[in-house]
Amino acid sequence: MVVGVLLAAGAGRRYGKPKVLVEGWLETAVGALRDGGCAEVVLVLGAAEVPAPPGVTAITAPDWDEGLSASVRAGLLHAEGMDADYAVLHVIDTPDVGPAVVARVLGRALASGGGLARTYFGDRPGHPVVIGRQHLPAVLAQISGDQGAGSYLRSRRDVEIVDCADLAGGQDVDEPG
Repeated sequence: MVVGVLLAAGAGRRYGKPKVLVEGWLETAVGALRDGGCAEVVLVLGAAEVPAPPGVTAITAPDWDEGLSASVRAGLLHAEGMDADYAVLHVIDTPDVGPAVVARVLGRALASGGGLARTYFGDRPGHPVVIGRQHLPAVLAQISGDQGAGSYLRSRRDVEIVDCADLAGGQDVDEPG
């Protein structure tokens, strides 16, 4: 089973509000995960509480303000509890990333057998990131503060690098306009 984990807990200080409140972004990100191949979607909230879209499980990272790792940890633990074979980590603030990106990265992870794949946009790493179940304990042990799974992925030689620059820009939107 593939579980999409949508990280949307941050306060969006530079943006001026939590990004999960930006009109259309939640629906876009959930659609990308669902239509890209995720059987289930977990929405990780924190700074703002919003109703989950139909069929989406919303959870709250109680320590969300301690950094990205708190959201990643909450989402991955929930996916692990759902017996996910793969977790697809995605972020709320890349609104141009659609289902084709998710499908491409997930497809490479499934085909590789190694269980790790990371989206790149040209030479820049981005989201989504696919993590196979066998890697979850090590990822969870390594993340801290404002660092997510990136350091774990950089330490591995078996990560599938999947260029999706032809499908999206993948830029994190940190400021309105």
